[in-house]
Amino acid sequence: MLDDMIKAVRGAKCVAAMTGAGVSTLCGIPDFRGPKGLYKNPDAERIFDIDWFDRDPAVYYRGCSELVYGLGAFEPGPVHRALKRLEDAGHLDGIITQNIDMLHQKAGSSNVYEVHGSPIVHHCRLCGDEKSFDEIMAMVNANGGAEKLGAPYVPRCKCGGAYKPDITFFGEQLPEMAFMKSQELAMRADVMLVLGTSLTVFPAAGIPRLTLQKGGKVFIVNAQPTSLDKYVEGCFPDLAGFSAAIEAAFA
Repeated sequence: MLDDMIKAVRGAKCVAAMTGAGVSTLCGIPDFRGPKGLYKNPDAERIFDIDWFDRDPAVYYRGCSELVYGLGAFEPGPVHRALKRLEDAGHLDGIITQNIDMLHQKAGSSNVYEVHGSPIVHHCRLCGDEKSFDEIMAMVNANGGAEKLGAPYVPRCKCGGAYKPDITFFGEQLPEMAFMKSQELAMRADVMLVLGTSLTVFPAAGIPRLTLQKGGKVFIVNAQPTSLDKYVEGCFPDLAGFSAAIEAAFA
């Protein structure tokens, strides 16, 4: 299957990749839905709920003190590096990611569409003032880290509003521009590589179907089966093996 995939990538005019949590677990980042993931937290449903954020932003900052604001400690993994290799070789037009860890950008990939949003930018919920992830981190660290006197520190604007990351919370719409560009890329792609996602979270999980509907080929690399497996060109369970094959083929 990997030989067929590499042959298809070499012959394609447009190649897209779509990535999910599996590519980041290889870097040591817990899967939200895994045995040690965020959704095992009893407050999980509140952490990424926009109504709860506006009511008490400390719920988010307490729940994500390590998950989001510890992301600087993680480095890109084999899939991130392999996709950068593909881009450098001229065989990857863009990456659609469901992840919020910014590791594709850290690996140097150029066209990354974050369909579930990103903490790269934070905005004040009252006045809209914008700060970068690094600025928010500096505010957090200057105030004793994520926990201060037993309560989480909430970065606030001078107007008094809490800064919220541009991650899509429950109750919010997906980022319009990123989702539109992801759909456009999927419809242009001759080949789509679906990596480390079981395609269970919609509407993002429907994006590879656009490639299939336009006659493109989809290859899935994921440890668990997906609902699209019987419709695609091939399935492979080993992300590390995929990454090694890409590195070798496009060195």
